[in-house]
Amino acid sequence: MRSGLGLCVLGLLCLSSSVRAQEPVKVSCDDPSVEKAVSSAVEKFNEKLTTGNKLALFQIQSASKTGSGADAVYSLQFTSRRSDCPAGGIKPWTDCDYLPRQKSPVPCSAIVHVTATEVNTRHVECQIDGHFTPEKAPCLGCEMEIDENSEDLKSPLSVSITKYNSMSNSLHLFTLNSVGYATRQVVAGFRFKIRFDMKKTTCAKSQHSDLSDLCVPDDQNMEFANCNSTVDVAPWRHELPQVQMECEEGMLIMPLIKRRPPGWTPLRKVEQPGSAAKEESSEEDTAAAKPSASPAVDVVPDDPPPLPLQTLESL
Repeated sequence: MRSGLGLCVLGLLCLSSSVRAQEPVKVSCDDPSVEKAVSSAVEKFNEKLTTGNKLALFQIQSASKTGSGADAVYSLQFTSRRSDCPAGGIKPWTDCDYLPRQKSPVPCSAIVHVTATEVNTRHVECQIDGHFTPEKAPCLGCEMEIDENSEDLKSPLSVSITKYNSMSNSLHLFTLNSVGYATRQVVAGFRFKIRFDMKKTTCAKSQHSDLSDLCVPDDQNMEFANCNSTVDVAPWRHELPQVQMECEEGMLIMPLIKRRPPGWTPLRKVEQPGSAAKEESSEEDTAAAKPSASPAVDVVPDDPPPLPLQTLESL
């Protein structure tokens, strides 16, 4: 019994001694083995650089090791600076000079295995600008803002304005004035959400079935309407775009307005599958301007109260 107890105690003592032997031990930063390990880490990091300049050691901040004798693993913290030696060059970093007027030192960390015959850097990391660039994962199905001048907006804007002109009470056609904001989302196709405003043209509905080059803004009797439009399109399914709109009289609020550049004209009739193109009159309307109203509101006197939004049902 006593013999068994003695063996147990002896085993625990051996285990405790083994655990203590594996605990990291602080090492002086001036230790030759530490300097050798740090030199290997800097050299290893520079081998990975393909652009810019090599790093040169600036200061060893801390070092600890696991193991003893001629076989130890060092955990290192140090700083470095950009040197005047280009990345990929054959000149060792120890022969390089620091670049003048550079930013603060670059923090680095490394794990290096040192034996009597070799030095092997297992891991090294330096937080330099442009080397570690985290990638942003794409958000599939999320709304993505797109440029208001994007070619992708031509069709959604065209069908939106065609929808407005077919439903409004105005005697004249309206054309695009400006786009304030637009997003695109992948659903069962593409969903566009567009905030834009329109301006009354000289083309009367009685003489023009759709917008054409003859339909220029009526600068003598200016009228505006602005809309929030949601357009679902799936061209590969050969289906008509589905449009839902909320419109009211007036221009967009100024911070939202972004003028389209000259020559950008998305307002052309979208051919409907299976339908023939309609003939358009080439006569320019010369009749006197008549009162008009948006599809969402009635005509009101000057300085009306804020107008509520109303919805135009989808096609």
